[in-house]
Amino acid sequence: MNSFFHFEGFTPWVFLVDLGLLSGLLLIGKLIRVKVKVVQQLFIPPSLLAGLLGLALGPNGLGWLPFSGNLSSYAAVLIALVFATLPFSSQKTSVKEVVTRVGPMWVYAQLGMLLQWGVMGLLGIYLFKSVWPDLNQAFGAMLPTGFYGGHGTAAAIGSAFDNLGGGLKWEDAMTLGMTTATVGVIMAIIFGLVIIKWGARKKQTAFIADFKDLPPELRSGLIPKDKRVPLGQETTSSISIEHLTFHIAIVVLVAFLGYLLSVAVKNWCSGLEAPYNGLELPVFSCAFVAGLLLKKLFDVTKVSDYVNRETVQREGSFFTDLLVTCGVASIKIGVVVQYWLPLLVLVIIGVFVVFGITFYFGRRLSPSFWFERSIFAWGWWTGTMAMGIALERIVDPQMKSKTMDDYALAYLPIAPVEIILITLIPISFSAGWGGLLMWICLGASLLLLLLARSMKWWHPVRK
Repeated sequence: MNSFFHFEGFTPWVFLVDLGLLSGLLLIGKLIRVKVKVVQQLFIPPSLLAGLLGLALGPNGLGWLPFSGNLSSYAAVLIALVFATLPFSSQKTSVKEVVTRVGPMWVYAQLGMLLQWGVMGLLGIYLFKSVWPDLNQAFGAMLPTGFYGGHGTAAAIGSAFDNLGGGLKWEDAMTLGMTTATVGVIMAIIFGLVIIKWGARKKQTAFIADFKDLPPELRSGLIPKDKRVPLGQETTSSISIEHLTFHIAIVVLVAFLGYLLSVAVKNWCSGLEAPYNGLELPVFSCAFVAGLLLKKLFDVTKVSDYVNRETVQREGSFFTDLLVTCGVASIKIGVVVQYWLPLLVLVIIGVFVVFGITFYFGRRLSPSFWFERSIFAWGWWTGTMAMGIALERIVDPQMKSKTMDDYALAYLPIAPVEIILITLIPISFSAGWGGLLMWICLGASLLLLLLARSMKWWHPVRK
């Protein structure tokens, strides 16, 4: 088949072949989710199944699928498109509402991010480097890159490391991040289901549902006709410009502006002294900034009245599905084999660290429904937001705990911190002050705990 699809260099037809193969794998992954019961029980998303099939059958596996060598590059572009959607898909919420309603949830979610980065990042510097001296100092940070961040963050940080100039370049970061992200999704579901059974047996759950009681659409992912909802509201007439064309154009433009900003910063840094002459801002971060600026312009000029939030959210989900498939399929097996022992130790330690953070603080920073909130956090902080929602729906099928509502509000002040941190990780470790950044994460965590106690958001566990 490789001889049949023979192209000289990269052409639009090479892109079409790659996109066609990715689309076919996504449909096969969806078919597996619909037909295979064990896959439904584990809530494995079709995009992950598609990526695993692409890994097994593509150039990094058996070589049966003629993918080009651009899958990792696609992942870098797709994450820029995902971040370009964020400024236009977030709900408008006042700071006062966030503080008064979801203060404890904000502290809990912010701690989950800062502690995972800080603890695992410092373990990589002081523990893993002492045992395996040849490891990159950022090796420990690859755990939260995949667990907390997921495949999107793995693509962002991996591409940032890959684009660094000179001796700062670390090509293995993408594969390591994608590997921990893939393992994290599996850990989220397998351990999540075990934890739910334990919680039900120990009467820690406020609402409990067996898997057999869940709606069929949650298991198969196929929504029946009477439960289908619109994708979004049309804001433009197709006589002038198609609604979907209008929204895709906005997102692609934002990603393009982010790329231009990144290139401009890179060219400016090239005139600096080493090691800063090889630094550049990641495109995804620049795309987010460009999106914020364009969104502000749209608000002033009333263009925002014609930008539909639900439509942009769906575009972001579309790019994310492709991103996961590309990211997993582009994992380099040789790199995983090369790092297998420290990677295995990293994952084992990471699971225990994340488990401790999730359930210790979840029980003490939740005035009510601590188990429901914690199991959602476990799915999110090891796998993806979708994994957290899947676990949450098992223990709270009617969503009476309002966990999702509170998390949506709490995440608003967290998102900028997360984006800044993801941007600084490659730059800081490459410049030699990654350890300082990790200590800052731990220091900020301590301040958050002091704030929680002063605001009486901390609730001691009662026997």
